Parts: sequence; structure tokens; C-alpha cells
Amino acid sequence: MPLRGLEASHEMSPETEVRQVCTNRKARYLYFILETVEAGIALVGSEVKSLRAGAANIRDSYASIERGEVFLHHMHISPYEQATHFGHDPLRTRKLLLNRSEIRRLTGKVNERGLTVVPLSVYFKGRHAKVELALVKGKKQYDKRAAIARREQDREIQRAVRGRGRTE
Repeated sequence: MPLRGLEASHEMSPETEVRQVCTNRKARYLYFILETVEAGIALVGSEVKSLRAGAANIRDSYASIERGEVFLHHMHISPYEQATHFGHDPLRTRKLLLNRSEIRRLTGKVNERGLTVVPLSVYFKGRHAKVELALVKGKKQYDKRAAIARREQDREIQRAVRGRGRTE
């Protein structure tokens, strides 16, 4: 008689399932992304419910390192409608959960080179809320213009490739 746990082990386990909540597309335009790190977020119950509903925005948010801990500022999680009158503050500062060695490494790079830590995306990995942090360096205006020109060229190439396939 086979064991029940072994039968289901070939399928995708709930802990590896990733469900995207929100992304920070503006960060990819404004900054050069040098490195990324995954961190957990310390949330209250109504924040988790709102995140599962997709009611979050990380457009203007950033992370700071204070007294050996990492905090996420200006992340907006809308209040949960079915929560009691003791709901959460939508813009409160949230603690991020990282290993001590990762915090030390980020602290060194931020202090040494003048880099910034910004969130790129918020998602659920299994049942845990995670945020993808990026160590970034700001782009100059001419870098942004070059990125726009490159994007336009890629679009024109794709149009030409698609158009050539239709005429044959």
C-alpha cells in the first residue's frame, strides 16, 4: 500500500506557488538595478486580507535600515472593508524580515556607495507575503532617454518581424 504523501509530492506544492500582488514598474525606469533580495513582511491580519485582494501600491515606497533592522516606508495597503473599526493605518512603516548577514551586507553597500533600497514587487510565496527588494543606483536624464529610445527600437523590430510573417 503506497504512502499518501508520496503520491502528491510530484505536483507543485503550495509553498512554491507564487502569486503576484503588485509591482513597481517606475523603479525599473528610474534606477539601475544592481542586486535583488527577497524579504518577508511583518503584517497585521487586515493587511494580509487586503494584500490577498490586491489592494496595495508600492510606487513611491523605499526601504531604510535603522538600528540593524530594515523597514519599508510609504507602502500603501488599503484598509480591508470587512475589518472591524480597529483597522490598520494604510501608510504605516512595516518591518521587513531578513537574515542578519543580509542586513549587514545591504547596510555596507548603502553606506559605502550611496545606493538605495527600493521594493520591486510584492507577492505571496505559498502563504507568506514577500517583497522583492532591489539595491539600486539612480539614472541620469540621458540614461532614461536612452532606455526609451531602446524600447522604441525593440517595438519597431517586433512590428517588422510580425509584419513579414503575414505577407507570405
